[in-house]
Amino acid sequence: TTVHWHGIHQKGSWRSDGVPGVTQKDIEPGESYTYKFKADRIGTFWYHS
Repeated sequence: TTVHWHGIHQKGSWRSDGVPGVTQKDIEPGESYTYKFKADRIGTFWYHS
């Protein structure tokens, strides 16, 4: 599983944009991953896995 962001600009962290096996490694059951990004814009955003 990964997370795909909508509306969040991934400056410097585009590899965390959620396409497993393409832009980032899968997050397997029992593993963890910390998403780090700067929330520098106001608005309504959403994400999904």
